[in-house]
Amino acid sequence: MLAIKNAKLHTITNGVQDGHVLIDDQGRITAVGQVEIPAEAEVIDAAGRILTPGLIDPHGHAGVYEEGLGWEGADGNEAVDPVTPHVRALDGINPHDEGILEALQGGVTAMCVLPGSANVIGGQGVVIHLHGNTVEEMMIKENGGLKVAFGENPKRVYSNQKKSPSTRMATAAILRENLVKAQNYLAKLEKAKTDPDKEPERDLRLEVLAKALKRELPVRAHAHRADDIMTALRIAKEFNLDISIEHCTEGHKIVDELREAGVWAIVGPTLSNRSKVELKELSFDTLRVLWEGGISVAITMDHPVIPVGYLPTAAAYAVKAGLPYEEALKAITINPAKILGIDDRYGSIEVGKMADLVLWSGDPLAIQSRVEKVLIHGRVVFQH
Repeated sequence: MLAIKNAKLHTITNGVQDGHVLIDDQGRITAVGQVEIPAEAEVIDAAGRILTPGLIDPHGHAGVYEEGLGWEGADGNEAVDPVTPHVRALDGINPHDEGILEALQGGVTAMCVLPGSANVIGGQGVVIHLHGNTVEEMMIKENGGLKVAFGENPKRVYSNQKKSPSTRMATAAILRENLVKAQNYLAKLEKAKTDPDKEPERDLRLEVLAKALKRELPVRAHAHRADDIMTALRIAKEFNLDISIEHCTEGHKIVDELREAGVWAIVGPTLSNRSKVELKELSFDTLRVLWEGGISVAITMDHPVIPVGYLPTAAAYAVKAGLPYEEALKAITINPAKILGIDDRYGSIEVGKMADLVLWSGDPLAIQSRVEKVLIHGRVVFQH
């Protein structure tokens, strides 16, 4: 058993407490607060320092866009075909990417690694710990969602190749066309239950899209501009998709529509510059406006666009723009855990959850605070 004693506990879900955290040999939290520490426990004395859950980025590309390797480490976009639902980030991650180690040193313990946004349908994501020797060891959840993309990126990539889509119209049409193909595939599979001769040949692309149609696979929609977000919501409604909006740069313009749709807004990377037209209205105010409008928000750095270790800095800027401090912490812990469907195990300091924890020298959103220890499943994997 491990005990972390005398900490200021930012539990996220049960406020700030002074006390201890007890962790069993399976890496699970067994007690939180003013509890008795067993004599046999190994003890880490936090001496009044701040303990938080491990930070989580729900949208990044660590391991598939590797640090310092250029072309050789760029494995996030299969940018020769706009429809690649069958490719998986899982099969492109290098666990020894330097960016993964740096993320851990910044207190970020988990990320949903997604394919990039070159394709209309980019492929499947995976939720991983940012520590481990193999992807299998790192994996938290194999199903990280199906990446789709709207706006500038697909039309730029394929216009340059003299292919479709070269317009926003074609991006939407290609997505619809392939979802209809998946509907037809499902219909054939249903008929085959009573007539095996009607069973279609196995199609990996349509299998994946069929899971999205059955809401077994959430759809992660890259969209910055308000009109692109509305196109994503329109198609999601047509096909009853479980969708989240990734980046959501102009989400502040359509708060009512986002609230009515009941979707998550994953906002960022707002520390970035305005590198393209659809980022013209980039602002940390977006997080506050969405939260005030009743939209559940999380923050992304879109690593390596901005190194994910700056996640607390982005949260701090959101506070500066008016997002309440506790909501900013939720946006980098429990909210991304909920988006990813792992909040039963991660995202807060609670009895029964896994001990993914970060010990800070001071306020985790203060630029001068240092990560002193990082634990994953109750085991120290980094210490300063």
